[in-house]
Amino acid sequence: MTTERTGIVFNHRGGVGHSAAVGLIAVALGAIVFYIDTFTEIEGAIAVLYVIVLLLASEIVTRAGLFLTVAVCIALAVASYVLTHGPDTDLQTFLRLAVSLSALAITMALLLRNEMFRSELLAKNAAIRDSEARYRSIFDRARVALWERDYSQVRSFLMELKGTGISDLRQHAHNHPEVIDRCINLVRTVAANEAAVELLGPLSADGSPGSMARYIASGDLAFLNLMDAIFNEQTYFEGRGNVTTESGETKLVLLSVSFPEDPAAFNRVVVGMVDITQRELTQMALDEARAELTKASKAATVGALSASLAHELNQPLGAIVVNAQTLLRWLDRDPPDLTAVSRSAERIIRDSQRASEIIQNTRNLLSQKESKAEWIDLYALVHETRALMEQDLQRDAILVDVVLSANVPLVKGVRIELQQVMINLMTNAIQAINGANCAIRRITVGIQPLESDKVSLSIRDSGPGISDEAAGKLFAPFYTTKSSGMGMGLSICRSTLEHRGGRLDGFNHPAGGAVFEITLPVEDRHE
Repeated sequence: MTTERTGIVFNHRGGVGHSAAVGLIAVALGAIVFYIDTFTEIEGAIAVLYVIVLLLASEIVTRAGLFLTVAVCIALAVASYVLTHGPDTDLQTFLRLAVSLSALAITMALLLRNEMFRSELLAKNAAIRDSEARYRSIFDRARVALWERDYSQVRSFLMELKGTGISDLRQHAHNHPEVIDRCINLVRTVAANEAAVELLGPLSADGSPGSMARYIASGDLAFLNLMDAIFNEQTYFEGRGNVTTESGETKLVLLSVSFPEDPAAFNRVVVGMVDITQRELTQMALDEARAELTKASKAATVGALSASLAHELNQPLGAIVVNAQTLLRWLDRDPPDLTAVSRSAERIIRDSQRASEIIQNTRNLLSQKESKAEWIDLYALVHETRALMEQDLQRDAILVDVVLSANVPLVKGVRIELQQVMINLMTNAIQAINGANCAIRRITVGIQPLESDKVSLSIRDSGPGISDEAAGKLFAPFYTTKSSGMGMGLSICRSTLEHRGGRLDGFNHPAGGAVFEITLPVEDRHE
């Protein structure tokens, strides 16, 4: 507190009464020193006593007032010298004056330095108080559970164990369980914020956080891990552990502790806890839901494969039935046509083998066993597929044209899968032509190389094409425009090709009819 009086700035450090008393004493002492130095016969450096006046004034005046006080003291000393000696002077009296003035100057310098140090100290103390207030505000109002704990005794105990030659605290604690109990009892809780009280329950009856022992869940290893971090002189610890609340509820928390570098600062270590119980329960529920979803997905996969198997086996089994009926008719002739019987039997064997390959390929999918890939000549595969469907094509009077471009490379894939895709697409083409009673009954199969190391195999029919309604759902499972269809054929074809790195697209040809284009990647045969 400062006030302005007659041009002097006063600093009331001890109150108005104290300052007034000190001021009166300083003035009286200055007057006494001036009187003794001027009007008595005492020889000596009496003016040195002005230093006392300066020291007293430093208690009540500010920096400016201190300069004014020393100026007055110097003026009094010089005035006393002039009054007592006049123009006649000697070296001894002049030296006494010089000593007195030097003492005043030195005292003034020391007082100014002391005032500077005092100001700095006050500023630092104010900064420390502000910092402590900010820390306490953050500590108390944070929504994270925080404790201030004294780990100094437990650290000293652990360092003593380390000094005895123990290098593995975990093994030592396993052999001597009482060590952990002693460590728990050595840790003292200094303070806890509101969030900590909400997490673990109310404080003890006297308002203190109480002992840690009642909060540590039985058999939990988090405290041992924390002690091991102190034992190994780590600077940071983070882990998960179980704590027991005042109500007896066990909660899972994320524990984080930052240890100071100075061992003396272990008397106030901040410990943070975050309750992750609900998060873990949610994660467990999510994992269980994922497991159930996986089971449901597997069941759906098995169902889809069953539908796929039924769809794929329909054609070879139907062909076997037709060929068996044809074989019986040839046998019923008189005499039997054994040559035709032999051809029918060969077709039955061929279709049976194809059915067996379909079943084996489906089993590979179920067991996640990779089917054997081979190099395939698409032109030969198309002719083989046309031969398999010869009876259907002849029955419905449908012609198949194969358009082969030059330089078509071999592709690597599973023959039975690619053949089944072609059979599905050609069967759909036959049904589209029959359903519309088209006058032109033709299927065109095109084979040509594409850019970026791909080959295109397209199947175009002369039917009515794809309707706008069906265009967006063409490859959706269980979608069909046929009264007796399952809606699995195109979906299975697309997923089969995508599994091998290919793709299947369906669109209308500008000249009429639907086009289904198979795009297959080409691999380097030398790799």
